[in-house]
Amino acid sequence: MQIKDILQLSPESQSVVVKGWVRTKRGQANIVFINLNDGSTIKNIQAVVEDGKIEEEILKKISTGACIAVSGTLVASAGSGQAVEVLAQTIEIYGTADETFPMQPKKHSLEFLREKAHLRFRTNTFGAIFRIRHALAFAVHKFYNDNGFFYLHTPIITASDAEGAGEMFRVSSFEPNAAPKNEDGSVDFSQDFFGRETSLTVSGQLEGELGAMALSKIYTFGPTFRAENSNTTRHLAEFWMIEPEVAFYELEDNMNLAESFVKYVIQYAIDNCKDDLEFLQTRLLEEEKSKPQNERSEQTLLEKLNFVVENSFERLTYTEAIDILLKSKPAQKKQFQYEVGWGIDLQSEHERYLVEKHFKKPVILTNYPKDIKAFYMKQDADGKTVRAMDVLFPGIGEIIGGSQREDNYEKLMTRINEVGIDPDNLWWYLDTRKFGSAPHSGFGLGFERLVLFVTGMGNIRDVIPFPRTPKNAEF
Repeated sequence: MQIKDILQLSPESQSVVVKGWVRTKRGQANIVFINLNDGSTIKNIQAVVEDGKIEEEILKKISTGACIAVSGTLVASAGSGQAVEVLAQTIEIYGTADETFPMQPKKHSLEFLREKAHLRFRTNTFGAIFRIRHALAFAVHKFYNDNGFFYLHTPIITASDAEGAGEMFRVSSFEPNAAPKNEDGSVDFSQDFFGRETSLTVSGQLEGELGAMALSKIYTFGPTFRAENSNTTRHLAEFWMIEPEVAFYELEDNMNLAESFVKYVIQYAIDNCKDDLEFLQTRLLEEEKSKPQNERSEQTLLEKLNFVVENSFERLTYTEAIDILLKSKPAQKKQFQYEVGWGIDLQSEHERYLVEKHFKKPVILTNYPKDIKAFYMKQDADGKTVRAMDVLFPGIGEIIGGSQREDNYEKLMTRINEVGIDPDNLWWYLDTRKFGSAPHSGFGLGFERLVLFVTGMGNIRDVIPFPRTPKNAEF
């Protein structure tokens, strides 16, 4: 039985075996208290060792970080803070931990814990984060399964750049500095493992569209990679993406799907991660005490999550959003770091103003200028905008980006040529516009951004077990 299950039992002096890692050990003259945690819950269980019950030699070997099994009887706790405790009869030590164990019972900075990512799971904060991450991942699959979607495994190794940004990690079997060359000095990828230049994927979208053109409703959920030399609190080189693609969906259907999806998974976390969310909420409140009043959040963590679940998302066009921003006080007083004007790619400060100050609810922006969006988005009749949509959240800005896809072969070919993509590299994608094309839509949600929002953490490196960032591939 795990600790979370034992804590639910009514104490009737029944025999139990508790296994876990020691969080704290403290003693008085005739009694020792050992707090154990096995990761199943944020709550510890206390083992009470009465005088003479356990050999002194064994007790001396038990310290913070040690892994032990305690056999004893479950009784009502005499102290405050827990309903039950275990009166120890025997203790088996699986593994000791000496004084160099870095997760001692004191406050550690998040920067320090990133350097100890192999051990940070044992802290309350990271135990809570990764239990919530699991719950959100489970909720993703449950939502799509229950709504008739098929889970499609799209390739991690690809020869196409879905985003057209070119910031991709190359995959090659060539030895460094020994790649065969063409006559012009370029690398001859025809001799490489796949017979062409390949990279780690930045998105499963293009392949996902192929599946949707036969299965109607699919979603991908897998690792994606971007070789962007960015060290911000919002960027990773390796991250997970959730990407549904749906045949016969137009932009309105796509917005409805995105809104219902994020509300579902957040509600699932609220319903199933109560103790962990309350712990992280308390942690955030403590952290904010050191900030100036004007920099503190107006809502607690749980208030923010309920704010998203309980409000209908405001929907407006990019053009309408630009008009609002141009008339805003920050724009009038030149307080925005980035200038506002039609045709700009909105910055996080603009997105957050719309969500947090103007509408005070999540926002879905649509119909962006085609020049700042990807080639595959369906063009509007005005020739200037495309049927794109971005979902904006408080505190984070864009959390979902998507669109209705261009299903007209001639228009897609024209756009591919405009942006300089070789159509020969996307012949298979273009085929779906030649053979039974249909309206279809989809979006991408960066899973770590969702976990960041739900946990209230400030740095994306703290919501993935082993972050991959520039100059960092430890663990």
